[in-house]
This record gives sequence, C-alpha cells and structure tokens, in this order.
Amino acid sequence: MTRAHAYDVAVRAEAALGEGPTWDAAGGRLIWLDILGSRVFTYEPVSGRRTVLATEQHVGAAKPRAGGGLVVNLRDGVGLYDPAPAPEPTADPDGPAGSAGFRWLHREPVPGRRANDAAVAPDGALWAGTMRYDEAPGGGSLSRIAPDGTVTTVLDDVTVSNGTGWSPDGRLMYYIDTPTRRIDVFDFDGRQATGRRPLVTVEEGDGYPDGLTVDAEGCVWVAFWDGGAVRRYTPSGVLDHVVELPVPRVTACAFGGADLTDLYITTARTGLEAPHPLAGSLLVVPGAGKGLPLPPFAG
Repeated sequence: MTRAHAYDVAVRAEAALGEGPTWDAAGGRLIWLDILGSRVFTYEPVSGRRTVLATEQHVGAAKPRAGGGLVVNLRDGVGLYDPAPAPEPTADPDGPAGSAGFRWLHREPVPGRRANDAAVAPDGALWAGTMRYDEAPGGGSLSRIAPDGTVTTVLDDVTVSNGTGWSPDGRLMYYIDTPTRRIDVFDFDGRQATGRRPLVTVEEGDGYPDGLTVDAEGCVWVAFWDGGAVRRYTPSGVLDHVVELPVPRVTACAFGGADLTDLYITTARTGLEAPHPLAGSLLVVPGAGKGLPLPPFAG
C-alpha cells in the first residue's frame, strides 16, 4: 500500500458542507457545491474562472445535462436548470453561474428529509439519494430518476445515502450508506441493481466512507468523513493507496482535468469547533490516477 500527501488547493473556501465534485467535460470545469449553503460552484482549472449559483433549497448534488445546464438534487426533489447565454467577461472570480430557467423534474417533499449525493448512470439516468436531517436510521432512500422524470425507488431503508458509481464495463455498481461503514457492490444490468453485497467493511478508526469515484482500472476511490483521507480499493476490495489530508471531514472525490488525471476532493467544516484553515476548500491531487469519462444527465 502506498501513501501520498501531495495536494494543492484548487479553491480556498469555507463551505459548510462541500460536496459533489463532478467534472464537466463539455465546459472544461469542475462542478462542486455547498449543501448547507445552497450554492453550486464551478471552477475552470485552465483560466481559474469561478462561478456560483444560488439554488432554491439545500442542494445534495449537481450534474451536467446533455444539452447544457444542470440537474440538481434538492431538498424537495430533482430540478433542472436550463443553459444560460454566455456571461460577459468579469473580473469577479465568483461571478454568476451559466445556468438559468429553473423547473422541477420531480418534486416530492418529505418533512425532515433532504437530498444528498447523486450520480449519473451509464444510460444517462440520475441515481439520487436522500437522508433525514437528524440522520434517523432508515429515513433515506436511493432512487433512479429517468430523463423523463419517472422515478423508481431502488432502496427505501437507507440512513445517509452517499457515494454511487459504476465499473468501467458498467456491470457493477458501487454504493455507500455511510453509517453502515461499508462499501457495497451490486450487479448492474443497465437499469437495475441487484445482488447487494459488501466489497469493503471499514474499521472504526478509519472514519466513515462518504463519496466515491471509480477510476479507469476499476478501482474505487472513497472519501472518508472524520478520516482525513481518500482511500483507493481494488475491484477485489484490497486497500492499495491512501491520500492523507490535513482536514478531517473529507466528503467526496472525482477525477477531472482534460486528461482526467487530477483528483479533486471536497471537504467540510460543519460541526468542527476549530476547523483547519483548509476545511471547506476544494483540494486537488495532480496526476493521482486516471478517471473515467462520466455521462451527463440525458434529461
């Protein structure tokens, strides 16, 4: 097993609950968000340009759409932002984001519940998770949202629905319900996930598994809340690489950049009495590996 400490600060920020890094290949930008701040951010590594979009509610995930704009997993359901006209050049690094025209795709508010992590499957459907604000056991879910808004509940007894991703050949789906301390794997037929089983069971001292991404070798990179690290597991569940970080609450990771070799990592400062100066920032490990191109939402 190898350990690495080499990281850079992509965007210094104080996000309460930074989450959801996603590489938008069409826009050459990294999308990420602050769940509790109801903000979606973008960052263009080449130009350094940044934007911010204030969402209608707490936002658990934001993914690019095939025709431009964003699909967002919000407190009360899943919504769409249409693409906006190209903004005028501005010196403000946090100028307005390039999306406009919000509308709901599927709205189903549940008191005390909010959206959490989500991912786009190989067929362009969104797999969106929820959880209760009080993290009550079994209060969350995982659902498949088709491009036309049709919703299929996949799991209805989830506590904190988190990382979701697919193997390079699309035949396996990985999933995390954080309090279980497991990284689970399913068989995947293009639409349905079956045969749930644990790939990895995490020891208590390592923190809680949170967001994940899958690389071109089929290895699973997992961010660890209260673990201060991103860990890579082989397809057989063997831990073979650890990226150690100075912030305890590491929330999610994704490969980005033109060649998908840079690992972007989101962090949080919520609940910390004396947060590290980088808590809530977007970090990056250049040349960490080789990611997979991810499909946009087809709706």
